[in-house]
Amino acid sequence: MSKGIPLDEAEPPLVLGLDVGSTACRGALYDAHGRPIGKRVKIPHSFTAVADGTSTIDPDQVVDELSQILDVLADRVRPGLVEAVAFDSFASSLVAVDRDGTALTPCFTYADGRCAAQVEQLRAEADEHAVQQLTGTRIHSSYWPARLRWLSATRPDLTPARYLSLGDYVYRRLIGVHGTGTACASWTGLVDRRACDWSADVIDLAGISPDQLPPIHHLDDPFTPIGRAADESARRWPAIAGARWFAPVSDGLSANVGLGAADSTTIGATGATSGALRVIVDTLPAKLPPGLWCYAVSAQKWIVGGALNDVGRATDWLAGNLAADQLTDDAIRTALLAEPSETTPLVLPFFTGERSTGWAADARAIMTGVSAASSATDIYRGVVEGIALSYARIARQLRPVAPGAVKIAAGGRAATARPELFQAVSDVLGLPIEIVDAKRTTLLGTARLALDIVAPSAGPAPSIERWRPEPGQVCEPHPGRAPYYADRAERFEAVYEALITSRG
Repeated sequence: MSKGIPLDEAEPPLVLGLDVGSTACRGALYDAHGRPIGKRVKIPHSFTAVADGTSTIDPDQVVDELSQILDVLADRVRPGLVEAVAFDSFASSLVAVDRDGTALTPCFTYADGRCAAQVEQLRAEADEHAVQQLTGTRIHSSYWPARLRWLSATRPDLTPARYLSLGDYVYRRLIGVHGTGTACASWTGLVDRRACDWSADVIDLAGISPDQLPPIHHLDDPFTPIGRAADESARRWPAIAGARWFAPVSDGLSANVGLGAADSTTIGATGATSGALRVIVDTLPAKLPPGLWCYAVSAQKWIVGGALNDVGRATDWLAGNLAADQLTDDAIRTALLAEPSETTPLVLPFFTGERSTGWAADARAIMTGVSAASSATDIYRGVVEGIALSYARIARQLRPVAPGAVKIAAGGRAATARPELFQAVSDVLGLPIEIVDAKRTTLLGTARLALDIVAPSAGPAPSIERWRPEPGQVCEPHPGRAPYYADRAERFEAVYEALITSRG
């Protein structure tokens, strides 16, 4: 579906979905079937990135962007049609606020790597294996324990009353509530994955107190706007004044649901600014492999997988820094679909550090085998192969956790704009990958999470059939390329061990 259905064809109740991504804020209306209504609204933005590892965004800018999106969407409907507002944002964000909820810091994003020293301190003090088995997260710059320690060390003048994820901050500003969602809190690295609540031990390790964190709400426990913010939002957006606001979720969960990877039979693959392989399970893995994370998303479901910092970010870097006349769409497509060549540079694509599977926060991209004969497309192909090999490192640890997974569904701007990137991933994994033919699957997934509560598609009551995107291109693996990629994987690990692991 290239554009949404007309409003007069929509079946109520409606859901208004909001998404805060790495490159833009977006919003759209969805009907009870999950069909998008009319045009989506998008306001681009970018992170502030500096060579020292800085990766931030102004949280009030995000609130303003979302408010503008609400202005447009709320103006399209009459009061009473929108039953729910659903919200997702990029994961592992952090904003420190005072007692009035005013931001004392920018929003630190998952890619901010300035707390690398604190990562090493924590790894020396704590049993990282025990922390991972408790919280489902490693000690890493993406998570709050090291970032909170870094903030305390570098900003001793701050006296935050509370620490919030970006979604929590948005909700405080827009509707006056103080709280977070299970599927947002879990991405902080401070939640006991079994109890689905804050872990006192890890909170203490991070150097803060439990009263500085918001209460956790499951998906079936939405918010009602309160106080002055509620009055202001009702005046500004009367068409959604009676809507329930569902607890914020991290975009990884939404992406899987939007791709159709909502249970343990399907692995969701995201290729956007960052990337991931994830699977949603209803049985908690008793022992988590060292390269993966496991986040609670409700009292009965968890999402297990691994993430890459740089997918679209890596290809954007290539487009901006290599010879533009050589990197035409046709030239890139030809290079990525060609048979592998031993002369292709071997690349470890850690442009902003590594998450899964080695969790080397201060790692940077490494290229080997570059010669005077290497072209821009050769280097492009090398980076894409490195990305594919990084996905494969996650897949090797994910398969034992989700043995029933029989297919992979992929989406995200890098996957849909350049599906040949996932041809390399298919060749490395030896599995077919379907590129889901729908825009903004993350936003779609966010809306569906709310629809499962307000308009169930299953259960004793009459159910509502969900709309699904049309099947998209399928990347089939080429068995003849397996020996090449097996050799590449061995060389990748050798370079990794020599140049990344040795630095620790």
